[in-house]
Amino acid sequence: MNLKSLATALGMSKTTVSRALNGYPEVNSRTREIVLAAAKKVGYRPNPLARSLAVGRSNVLGMIYPLQPSDFGDSVFLSVVNGMSDAVEAAKMSLIIAPVSPQNEQPSYENMVRSRQVDGLVVGRTRVEDERIAYLSRVGFPFVANGRTRCDTPYAYFDYDNETGIELGLSFLLAHGHQRIGLISAPQDLHFAYERRHSFTRGMLKAGLQADPRYLIDHAPDRRSGYHAMQQLLACSPRPTAVIVDNHLSGVGAVRAVMDAGLEIGKDMSVIIWGNVQDTMIGVNVTTIDQPDLRRAGAKMVEMLQALLAGTPPQHLQEIWLPVLLPGATVGRCRN
Repeated sequence: MNLKSLATALGMSKTTVSRALNGYPEVNSRTREIVLAAAKKVGYRPNPLARSLAVGRSNVLGMIYPLQPSDFGDSVFLSVVNGMSDAVEAAKMSLIIAPVSPQNEQPSYENMVRSRQVDGLVVGRTRVEDERIAYLSRVGFPFVANGRTRCDTPYAYFDYDNETGIELGLSFLLAHGHQRIGLISAPQDLHFAYERRHSFTRGMLKAGLQADPRYLIDHAPDRRSGYHAMQQLLACSPRPTAVIVDNHLSGVGAVRAVMDAGLEIGKDMSVIIWGNVQDTMIGVNVTTIDQPDLRRAGAKMVEMLQALLAGTPPQHLQEIWLPVLLPGATVGRCRN
């Protein structure tokens, strides 16, 4: 039985029956009870596609993502996506991830908005100047940014506190007597890398130290570049006694470079990595700046997007969670 037949059998309009089935408040409780009882009796099940068309919603959320080969082995990315998947399933919605090439990313956003294939988007890898967020804000399309950016209009975002995380790591190294400290960063057009580097240089100045430009290496977003960045630091004279790596993917490469150089990590060179790498660095208890509850963070972004779709203003949907420092064996007392 379809909606029209159910309405005819009840002697009601299709609109009244539809509103009663979907819990609209303007339908009185007695009418709702009658409609629900009749629907249950005849085994009526609403057509999801028809309902989506009627309310102008697809019940689909999306991510447009320029996937890198390393993303498929990235436990952080996968944990966030798993949390998002749990949340959309609980809400009886769907999540699509559309992989695109970097040069086709912006056109893909514009096409997604025009086609209305999804109700809202999660925007990842936010940049300091982000054309995607500027565009979505301008056209009024619902989105939650996984990270922050410079934007003239209020927008919904979820992020971890980049400044506090670096402060935690730097303070830990300073407390162990380190003063020649290096930083390996992702590309500086990424907002998280930009914030973490500025926090690092400010923290060094606050400690009465000047960050050596030779010790600041960016454009290291993956294992290979992290490996080469650490090799570059090891070739400095004098070399740093400790290094913070601002992302877990390049952190794995950086640790491997120290080991391949025949140095004892935690004694000859201390290393802190932003992001949990314990599943990757088996047998090495790495000191990390950890982003806790990644799965819950993914679910939180879906909840925020649902609230946005329900009419909550974006300026009321801005969350920053605190990272934590997890001490490990890769940091020791400075020998010099």
